[in-house]
Amino acid sequence: MLLSMDSGVSALDQFQQDLNVIGNNIANVDTVGFKSSNMEFANALSQTIGDNAAGVEQIGTGVLTSSIASTFTQGSIVGTGVPTNMAINGNGFFEVKDPVSGQTYVTRDGNFSVDTNGYLVTSTGMRVQGLTTAGGTTMGDIQISNANAPGGDTSPVQSYTFSSNGDVNILLGDGTTFTSGQIMLQNFTAPTQLVSVGNNLYTGQVNAGQLAAPLAPTTNGLGTIVGGSLEMSNVDLATQLTDLITAQRGFEANAQTITTSNEVLQDLVNLKH
Repeated sequence: MLLSMDSGVSALDQFQQDLNVIGNNIANVDTVGFKSSNMEFANALSQTIGDNAAGVEQIGTGVLTSSIASTFTQGSIVGTGVPTNMAINGNGFFEVKDPVSGQTYVTRDGNFSVDTNGYLVTSTGMRVQGLTTAGGTTMGDIQISNANAPGGDTSPVQSYTFSSNGDVNILLGDGTTFTSGQIMLQNFTAPTQLVSVGNNLYTGQVNAGQLAAPLAPTTNGLGTIVGGSLEMSNVDLATQLTDLITAQRGFEANAQTITTSNEVLQDLVNLKH
């Protein structure tokens, strides 16, 4: 078979993957906290056919995918006015836990709410993690309640706010105010090693080089919490549409390479002695 046909077939496979990546990016242009992915190509192993004074003579055999990695650049922060919505302005990830399995995940999606038990949760019920007492050291589920009120005050919770450093500030019905805990952030030395598992959640924290323990926002290079806001997708739609056209044209050009190679083979078959 002609090497040009092998090269064309390999390119069709890789450009199809590229179209899949771009299509997923475009589909998530409005997904809160979404991080776009980028596909990189690399040439396949070349076949050596000889050498001369000018150097080694080689013919390439096509193209491969060298990597498909997420780009963890900051998305735009948009105000929502919802008290439980949070965005991270800068580095870091929220840590959340499945209350059933105990599995821990990280996310940039701060579209939180308070469930019937007072826990701060994601849209799928994962509980946001942090210090369970002000100035404490115990990590656990962040809960909006009067449990840590000074003097054992049992007045009901009237309202609550979240500070830029993650403090959970509670106002009780009798006017008592106190800090009940603090949302903590996790960070990674190699975030591209995180594994997306859907619902804006990531696993693979150990391989991504996580901090020994989550830290307070604004410390150790971590970002700040922006209350009443959400971080939107970092997808640049103009760039993605340009990449889409490039990938489409690349696919079409390599399809033509296969067509031409097929015609050459047909000519060979039709040769008569």
